[in-house]
Amino acid sequence: MSQRALKVALIMGGTSSEREVSLKSGRAVAKALEALPHQVETFDPATDLVELVRRAGEFDVALVMLHGPGGEDGRLQGLLDLVGLPYQCAGVLGCALAMDKPRAKELFRAAGIPVAPDVVLGRGEPDPAGRVMEELGLPVVIKPAREGSSFGISMVHEIKDLAPAIEAAFKLDRVILAERLLTGRELTAAVVGNRELNALPLIEIIPGEQSTFFDFTAKYTPGGSQEICPAPVDQAVTKRVQELGIAAHRALGLKGYSRTDFILTEDGPLALETNTIPGMTETSLLPQAAAAAGMDFPAFIDKLLALALED
Repeated sequence: MSQRALKVALIMGGTSSEREVSLKSGRAVAKALEALPHQVETFDPATDLVELVRRAGEFDVALVMLHGPGGEDGRLQGLLDLVGLPYQCAGVLGCALAMDKPRAKELFRAAGIPVAPDVVLGRGEPDPAGRVMEELGLPVVIKPAREGSSFGISMVHEIKDLAPAIEAAFKLDRVILAERLLTGRELTAAVVGNRELNALPLIEIIPGEQSTFFDFTAKYTPGGSQEICPAPVDQAVTKRVQELGIAAHRALGLKGYSRTDFILTEDGPLALETNTIPGMTETSLLPQAAAAAGMDFPAFIDKLLALALED
């Protein structure tokens, strides 16, 4: 437990497409905080941003439970830095890099972290579907560069579906990513810490029958996926994926915590993306990994508050 009672600004909601997920995370965290001695007030940037800035000096620390653009991309973190309020997640640069999938993958490659072949497409460029076919072929995954919770993601197996998938992704972002579709087991590796990093037990994700991958339904619907923690993989695979999770955390310059998703292929694990503010709902992965490491939900929240104040 933290050594003293803290005044905590719990920031949740926001204006992104992930607003409802953020509210669910925030409510779960608020409930967990009831078991701790801290005083908590909630702020929704959609309506309370000016109030948060005005009253920032009244609080010891912020818990940012925002997902997606505006909350997980560095903008809110910059505001909190300006008003001098510490927070539990990565800073401006780390959040911005992790949110930008093409730039994150560049850093992963530079750090020796294996990733899927991809093509980066900009809105307005001629014949994007032709470029994907020429450079990658099918099947591919089409995703917006800067969205979370699997919004705008399409799995494309047939050429007739490629152009509509690209168009749908461009409705959410001016830059999109086409990646070669990987087949294998889905694993996620959570990392906790600032200077000293600790990898939590791995989780294997098995999407339910209604989902072909770990999409929004699988992520946020109770029973939408089967999640096994610790993941039933051998010790060598566990160690390798945990090491890659730590390497991804370091490559992006993160702090506090992160969760990196992987596909375990026949050739080994490949990184998909890193989340700097993972979901904290009752069905979320990070609290499950923390519980497997011996931290119940309130204890894990308290750990994040301590890390926020460590520096």
